[in-house]
Amino acid sequence: MNVINNILYDMLYHSTPIILAVVGGLFAHKANVLNIGLEGMMLMGAFSSALIVMLTGSLWLGVIISVLLTLVLGLAFSFFSVTLKSNFIITGFGINLFVAALSAFVLKFMKLANINVSSVVDVAGLKIHIPFIADIPVLGAILSGHTVITYAGFALIIIASVLLYNTKFGVYVRVVGENEEAAKSVGINANRIKYIAVLIGAALCALAGVELAVERMALFTNNMTAGRGFIAIAAIYCGRGEPLKCSLYALLFGLAKSLAINMALYAGPVSGLFEIVPYLTIVAVLFAVSVIQNRSNNMRGFKLE
Repeated sequence: MNVINNILYDMLYHSTPIILAVVGGLFAHKANVLNIGLEGMMLMGAFSSALIVMLTGSLWLGVIISVLLTLVLGLAFSFFSVTLKSNFIITGFGINLFVAALSAFVLKFMKLANINVSSVVDVAGLKIHIPFIADIPVLGAILSGHTVITYAGFALIIIASVLLYNTKFGVYVRVVGENEEAAKSVGINANRIKYIAVLIGAALCALAGVELAVERMALFTNNMTAGRGFIAIAAIYCGRGEPLKCSLYALLFGLAKSLAINMALYAGPVSGLFEIVPYLTIVAVLFAVSVIQNRSNNMRGFKLE
């Protein structure tokens, strides 16, 4: 039972940064902007938050400045891809490469192998033990003892659903994504909507980076996001842009990561092989979803004939 509890607890733990990137990326996706830069934005959030916390000794300052710096990246991505109409994929990869190179350069310049802020951040102290829920057998061990950003990430799934489907802003985002010319014809500023959608994603990716580096480990290492931004894009694709469905796929990838880590504890010399489990899961899920969607499209085409 303890092993199962650990797996489920770790599933939520490892899903959080992916869910935050998914929720943020959904707005750009709905506005018909393919934000490949989610990975770089998350890495910027992780790197800048750890660096600022180390330099200032303030957790809150680290969070605020990391969000602001990641918003600057979002503005850069929007300017090139929305205003200048550059290729989304090339621009996004440019963002990813820039942040990876910047963080590596700063660490090299400061002669550091990593940024350790454990002397400033008490990781255990950031975990919230929810009254009553913590006392419930099994559920308490899974649902209690997570951080603020973890709980906020899951709450944002509902908030994003409400924003996208029950507000004027959500309607504008979806109209711009589905038919930009029609949106412009009724006076909607399509570029402004796309900018806002990308910036929402940037802010949430910054929080994902903060959760990953500072709140979870009090440590930043090079390329520690390890493809989580791309996993978020895969979850958005698999969930077809629906907040709840996309978040379920993010949980699935979090479960794969959790299983890999917990199985590796009992694997002995071959434990390193389990590192590939989450990535194999992504490939398998993408393949299965693609086959199902293709078959569905073919069936609809047959019925129309």
